[in-house]
Amino acid sequence: MTSTVDAPGGATTTPRRSLRLWEVVAISVGFMGPVMAMSLNGIGVAGLVGPSVPFTFVVSFIGTMLVAYAFIRLTRSITHAGSVYALAGATLGPRAGFFGGFALLGTYLFFAACIAGACAVFFEAMMTELGVVLPGWTWMLVPVVVAVFVLLLNVRESTVTARTLLGIGFVGIAAMVVLSIVIIGRVAAGDAPVSTGVDLSVLLPGDAPISAVMTAAVFGFLSWAGFESGTSLGEETRNPKRVVPIALLLAVVIAGAIYVLVMFAQTIGFGTDAAGVEAFASASSTLTTLASTYIGPWFAVLISVLAFLVAFASLLSSTAAASRLLFALARDGFGPTSFAQLSPKTGVPVRSTVFVVVLTVVLAVVLGMFGATSVDAYYWYATIATLCMVVAYAMCSVGVIRHTFRPGSRIPKWEAVVPVLGVAFLVYVYVIQIAGQVAPYSYFPWIAGAWCVIGLVIVLAKPALADRIGSRLTMEDLD
Repeated sequence: MTSTVDAPGGATTTPRRSLRLWEVVAISVGFMGPVMAMSLNGIGVAGLVGPSVPFTFVVSFIGTMLVAYAFIRLTRSITHAGSVYALAGATLGPRAGFFGGFALLGTYLFFAACIAGACAVFFEAMMTELGVVLPGWTWMLVPVVVAVFVLLLNVRESTVTARTLLGIGFVGIAAMVVLSIVIIGRVAAGDAPVSTGVDLSVLLPGDAPISAVMTAAVFGFLSWAGFESGTSLGEETRNPKRVVPIALLLAVVIAGAIYVLVMFAQTIGFGTDAAGVEAFASASSTLTTLASTYIGPWFAVLISVLAFLVAFASLLSSTAAASRLLFALARDGFGPTSFAQLSPKTGVPVRSTVFVVVLTVVLAVVLGMFGATSVDAYYWYATIATLCMVVAYAMCSVGVIRHTFRPGSRIPKWEAVVPVLGVAFLVYVYVIQIAGQVAPYSYFPWIAGAWCVIGLVIVLAKPALADRIGSRLTMEDLD
C-alpha cells in the first residue's frame, strides 16, 4: 500500500510506501535502546533497593503504562507528525500544544546528544574488550563519524530506518535473552559462581522501603524514555489510527517483558547476597561483566559490539523523531520554512533532519571541548532530556483528562483515574530529579526549565502562530 506526501502549497508528491505495524514498533523500541538501557540503568537501581531490582522494574513498567495510556487513547483519533504537539493541542488548545511540543522537541534533541555520548561510551568499551586503549579525547570523534551514517540513513525513506532499527534491535535483544536464559539455567543447576540460587523473592519489595523502590523506579522509567516516538510517524503510517496505538502498546509491553526478564537474570547472576548486590551496583557495564562470567570473553566482546550498534540505532531513531517534530512545527509557521519541505522522492524532511543531526554533534562535542567525558555527556544530557520529557508527557496526560470530561466524549469517565495516576507518577519523577542534587546536576532543572519557558514565551508573543496551529489541529476528528 502507498500513500501520498503533502508538499508545500498543497500539492502532492510521488506515492511512497506507508510504514507497517512492525516498523513503527521497531522505531519506538529502537529509540529506547534496550541493550543500552539494560547495560546501564540497573546499576543505580541496585544501589538503592538491593536485590529487589526486578520488582522495581515492574513498578516502573506500571508507571510507564499509566503515562502511555494518554498517547494510546489520543492516537486513536489524531494522526500528526507532531506527537505531543498535536495531542496536547487538540485537547488543551493550540498554545498548550505548542508548549508541550516545544518541551518534547527539547527532549528529543537532548536525548540525541545523550545517545551520541552513549555511542562513544560503548565504542570505548568495545575497544577495551578488544584490548585497545584509546586516548581520552578521542571519544569526541565518535559522534562525528556516527552522525555521518545516521544522516545517510535518515534522509532515505522511513522504511529504511525502520528495517535498520529492527535488524540491530532484534540481534541485541536476542543476545540479551540468550545471556539471561544461560544465567538462569546455570544458577538453577548450581553451576554458577554464586550460591544464592534462583531467588524469586527479588520479584517482591523485600527489605527495601517503598520510598527507596519509588526513587529507584525513576531510573527504571528512563529505560522506556522515547516509547512515544512512533507517534511522530503517524503521517507516514498505514492506517495510523489503528496501527500507532497498537504499536505504542506493543513497544511498552515488549520492552517491559524484556526488562523484567533481563533484570531478574542479572540480579540472580550477580547473587542476591550483600557481595552480589555490591558487584551489581559497582559494575561499569552489567551485561558485559555477566557475559564474560557466564559464557566467556568472546560473548562479552559480542555484547559490547551490540551495545554500540544499539546506541547507534537509538541515535538513528531519536534524530528521526526530532526531525519530524521540527518539520511539524515549521509547517505551522515556527522556524525556517525550509524545515517544512519534504523530499519529493522519499517524503523525508531532509533539511530538518540535517539540522537535527548537526546540532546533536555540536552539543556532544562542545561538552568534550570543555573537558567532559563520554559518560558525562550521556548522563548530563539524559537528565536534561528527562526533565523536558516529564513536562511533555504531563501535557498529554492532562489533555486526555480534559477530553474525557468533554460533552460527547466516547471515553468512559472512570478511565480518567489512569492519566491522573500517570500525572502523579510524572510529578514524582520530576521531584526526584531535582531534590538533593549537587552540581552539575543541580543546574540541569534550570536548563530544562529555561527551554520550556522559551517555548511558553514564543507562543504568548506570537498569537498568530497559535491561530495557525489551532486551525490545523481543530480539523482533527477527536472521538
